Amino acid sequence: MNNVLKLDIGLQYQVIKPFTDYDGILHNIGETWTYLGTNFLPYEDGLTLHVLIDNIEVVYRLQWRKEEQAEIIENFQEYVEVR
Repeated sequence: MNNVLKLDIGLQYQVIKPFTDYDGILHNIGETWTYLGTNFLPYEDGLTLHVLIDNIEVVYRLQWRKEEQAEIIENFQEYVEVR
């Protein structure tokens, strides 16, 4: 584990507290995916979460700004758990 979200690559996670990402997509309780990694874009405080759902790679974007998803990023362990 070497990322700000404190997730382990290759493990499957399930959403336990709903959250909305930067693109306005709601991630509901029960949503499940395999964590592939994250990328940070300092220019826009962007954090891209790479996941695998049904063998399809998907990205979720978050923005590490107080008015956006900073609270979610800083407390991500409250939003997901290992399945």
